[in-house]
Amino acid sequence: MTASSITGMNSTANIFPLDPTPEIIEIKIEKGSIADPKKITIEKTVITVEEYVRNYFSDIPVMVEVAKCESRFRQHDAKGNVLRGEENKSDLGVMQINKYYHEVDSEKLGYDIVTIEGNTAYARHLFEKSGVKPWSSSSRCWMKSTAYLEYASLAIAK
Repeated sequence: MTASSITGMNSTANIFPLDPTPEIIEIKIEKGSIADPKKITIEKTVITVEEYVRNYFSDIPVMVEVAKCESRFRQHDAKGNVLRGEENKSDLGVMQINKYYHEVDSEKLGYDIVTIEGNTAYARHLFEKSGVKPWSSSSRCWMKSTAYLEYASLAIAK
């Protein structure tokens, strides 16, 4: 299986400008006491997909760069459908997880790769198994980033 089979991105991923209108998502946060359910409040926080990705991968900055290159921080297309790859329509979401190769494994782990939560969680799983290799077809875009250089130097030091 080639890397492009996993991500479907070609080497031109870095020539597209960032999306000028960031996609907004809502995060629900429960606060209060489980002992007293009447005191639990749910707050909605609105953040961009980019903010979500930066927060989720704050411990793995190279994955933020991967998301930027793979999807330009988009989880959905202009019609509100999950973002599909430009080269391979089986690539889904902000991390461009390939449905053909990863749907069964992601479901076994309880991740729905169509949602931003499942898409990023499964991407973390892939990263923990294989590093950035699953996204190597877009490496021309992210390999020059400071985050990748730091990641590579840590990997060599081990």
